[in-house]
Amino acid sequence: MKALHTTAAAGLTLVLACGSASAEPRLFEIDPEHVSIVFDISHIGYQQQMGMFLEGGGSFRFDEETGDLSDLVFTVDAASIFTNHEARDKHVRSPDFLDAEAHREIRFTMVSAERRSETGGIVHGELTFRGMTLPQSVNVTLNRIGPYPWGDTYVIGVSADAVLDRSAFGSTYGLEDGLVGDEVHLCFEVEAIRQE
Repeated sequence: MKALHTTAAAGLTLVLACGSASAEPRLFEIDPEHVSIVFDISHIGYQQQMGMFLEGGGSFRFDEETGDLSDLVFTVDAASIFTNHEARDKHVRSPDFLDAEAHREIRFTMVSAERRSETGGIVHGELTFRGMTLPQSVNVTLNRIGPYPWGDTYVIGVSADAVLDRSAFGSTYGLEDGLVGDEVHLCFEVEAIRQE
């Protein structure tokens, strides 16, 4: 998978990375019941094979007044891959692709962020995958922030997408003969709850 060009999942980044000294960022934790991580990749050029990761989460700090984002960490359980085909899922977990037994956690850690529009920006960070850590950039879009319709919670909702080159992380199975593509397209939908 490649440097994570994305409209990303932690949709927090209208968010700039430099806030004022008086800013008081609040901790948000991603709701495990409202996080979706979907991907697609070329299968012999006939179609984009789709799948998803069933488990992911993370947290970050966000100051709504200043738009200051910090301490963003997003993780995915590589073993939670699901493509609706048991044998294929087992292969994708293998060292040919995810190497999930040796490196179960996929982790994105924020380094900085920049605002690009009223509701979007880029989070720069590092992606750790298959035991390698490389610089990554994530484009994020903020959908909504405010009190939730149910319960006494305050929620941020974010949409994101990413394009990764898996070969940058040493996953080259099927590339030479065109069986499996290099680019992995990722789509994230996330709700994160403010911690009081």
